[in-house]
Amino acid sequence: MKRYIKLYWLYAKSHFKVMMEYRIDFLIGVLSVFGQQFASLFFLSVVFQHIETLNGWDFYEILFIYGIAFLGRALHHIFFDNLWTIGWQYIRTGNLDRLLMRPVNPLFQIIAERVQQDGFGQLLIGGGVLYVASDHLDMIWSFGDVLMLIVLVLSSGMLYIAINLFFATFSFWMVDSLPIVSAVFSLSDFARYPMTIYSKVLMFVLTYIIPFGFTAFYPAMYFFDGRGYGVMAIATPLVAIIACLIAYRFWLFGLKAFASTGS
Repeated sequence: MKRYIKLYWLYAKSHFKVMMEYRIDFLIGVLSVFGQQFASLFFLSVVFQHIETLNGWDFYEILFIYGIAFLGRALHHIFFDNLWTIGWQYIRTGNLDRLLMRPVNPLFQIIAERVQQDGFGQLLIGGGVLYVASDHLDMIWSFGDVLMLIVLVLSSGMLYIAINLFFATFSFWMVDSLPIVSAVFSLSDFARYPMTIYSKVLMFVLTYIIPFGFTAFYPAMYFFDGRGYGVMAIATPLVAIIACLIAYRFWLFGLKAFASTGS
């Protein structure tokens, strides 16, 4: 473990040195995320200028769900964004062969080769949104609540990672599964809203098939008394661990099926 921590630090330090050579690009990347997230928040505020509640949910309750989604997605975006490139950057080009020749876990190398700086902007926005929403909802935070929030946000990030890795692994058979990963991740937008506004079929899919519901909605239910789904909220860390184990096992299965582009 110490070896991998040291290696990750060396990878990250090298990556940040490269980014600092192009500081304008670094700032543009961070600012672009601010623009994207503020656009989605602006759209939400426009909707609530015309309605008071959405199937019984008010603006700040949904904003709280947004905040958890932003934080979980930011953790995935900062440290695991390179998973998106497995197909076109590693398998299609033959770069995976280079990683397999080293005495280091190839998945670790893929993850460590990129730190996405614009995710820090998303992290700041998520924290700000969560603070504003909880303030307007008059939430009283105990030490246990803060600790549980950290666990749930980490679990949310783990679920984004697991889902990304699982569908990116299809690149071993498709060469590039980016279209599938993009299509699947578009479903994560549904998890930013209360699941109760959807049909039972969609709610089932987002809970038991592609568990995006555990990235935002169910974790938020831990802090909303009387809304229900408390058991699902508490189960979020377990779901995240199981999802990561399934995704990693599937990755190992795909790795065994890998045939070099030079073969």
